[in-house]
Amino acid sequence: MPATPPDDPGAAPPPVTYNFAGDLLARSAVHGARRAYVDDRGSLTYAGLGERVRCFAAGLAAAGVRPEERLFLLAHDTLDWPVAFLGALHAGVVPVAVNTLLTVDDYAYLLGHSRPRAAVVSQALLPVFRQALAQSGRIVETLVVSRTDGAPDDAETFAAFCGRAQAASRPTATLADDAAFWLYSSGSTGRPKAAVHTHASLHWTNALYGRQVLALEPQDVVFSAAKLFFAYGLGNALTFPLCAGATTILMAERPTPAAVFERLAAHAVTVFFGVPTLYAALLAAAGLPARDALALRRCVSAGEALPREVGARFAAHFGCDVLDGIGSTEMLHIFLSNRPGRVRYGTTGIPVPGYAVELRREDGAPVQDGQIGDLYIRGPSAALLYWADRAQSRATFQGEWTRSGDKYVREPDGCYVYSGRGDDMLKVSGQYVSPFEVEGALMGHPAVLEAAVIGRIDAQGLTRTKAYVVLKPGHVGHCALEGELKGFVKDRLAPFKYPRDIEFVDELPKTATGKIQRFRLREREAARHS
Repeated sequence: MPATPPDDPGAAPPPVTYNFAGDLLARSAVHGARRAYVDDRGSLTYAGLGERVRCFAAGLAAAGVRPEERLFLLAHDTLDWPVAFLGALHAGVVPVAVNTLLTVDDYAYLLGHSRPRAAVVSQALLPVFRQALAQSGRIVETLVVSRTDGAPDDAETFAAFCGRAQAASRPTATLADDAAFWLYSSGSTGRPKAAVHTHASLHWTNALYGRQVLALEPQDVVFSAAKLFFAYGLGNALTFPLCAGATTILMAERPTPAAVFERLAAHAVTVFFGVPTLYAALLAAAGLPARDALALRRCVSAGEALPREVGARFAAHFGCDVLDGIGSTEMLHIFLSNRPGRVRYGTTGIPVPGYAVELRREDGAPVQDGQIGDLYIRGPSAALLYWADRAQSRATFQGEWTRSGDKYVREPDGCYVYSGRGDDMLKVSGQYVSPFEVEGALMGHPAVLEAAVIGRIDAQGLTRTKAYVVLKPGHVGHCALEGELKGFVKDRLAPFKYPRDIEFVDELPKTATGKIQRFRLREREAARHS
């Protein structure tokens, strides 16, 4: 990869010897008394953040955790999370950020896969962590309990751990291309994979998307419903606001509409990050606030493509455009995005400066505008590899290019339109159908809150399109509504794309980051017809 990415308007690469945490703390020192973080129990200034990060790094060294060894980070979004993550980077230790909503079996797999030397675990998650640890057969030598007033005999409180040694004065001399942290894929298509990112990855996402698209300012108050363990949330609630000197609101609980609106109003949030399913739920919530009750100036959506209807309705109600974009765990953050002043709902916008994208056929040849192709990305924030997965690493990281697994169409004006995941695409009557396109049409109906479309094989061996639909409060699924929805889609799309079957459900299976798990619906269909 070239030191400076193609088409980049001037972002300088980091030096060869580079520690992101050390660089961040040095540059953010000018914001000393400004609040960096606010959670449900307190706040932390930039000066306080720097001190705690250095103390946590010193605690790791005092505990015998060495550079390049791994720290299992299983914690809710509180003040302790960014301290632990940045403290590990400062010490050259590799934090493994873990989803807080998994099962014992999931954690046992992740512990066996990552083989951590130390762990930071929220007190509420200790029971499931201990079960997983026993099941995995692993030994974690240093266990730190986050957000607690006391600790068990085999663990230390976060405060006590940070007080083990005098704050580290200098960051460990890591290289820009050293492994810095792991992020597990969300599991929307099966078993999660560990993307290994470098210190430089964080530098580049801020230099390219953070500064040139998002453009946060020190006076901004930022709130991300996407959690810090998610690649999207890590940029939203750590990299971008800390590099800009802004204030970030953290919330440990799940982002229900009521909880989100409470934070947006109470903290006068100016920049909000959500996912499409949450934006739809916010608009359908009984407590939807008036435009002048909030201080929003910019909103962002990622995780999945934002339906045209949802984005337009949110912007009309709050007078604030939603910048829809796509990123990935493998690329760390958004690489295709709508821009302030240039928003086309129903599209994912254009490439972020410093990134190049290509659409290719299955044989690798380029596709023409208007044709569906596989999305490939070239950019400096790409992960090094998937840990201990040579086959998947080779399939995904192909020289300078990363294969996303997503299908897209490029329109004549240069905007990209999402067509679905490669393994979600359907072929009906010999023609490709994008599940996302059908879902978007269904969500334009006033009774529909969410929709997920899959293919099922009928008795004749032909693929039939089936939609699972969640209705808005006050609506009831019945045969007449099913027929109405089919006609609604036929009026908006080519007739062969309408769903032949519709099933009304109370909820759709999703990852913790809000992505719909269509493979779970396919498994459900297979079980029914086996």
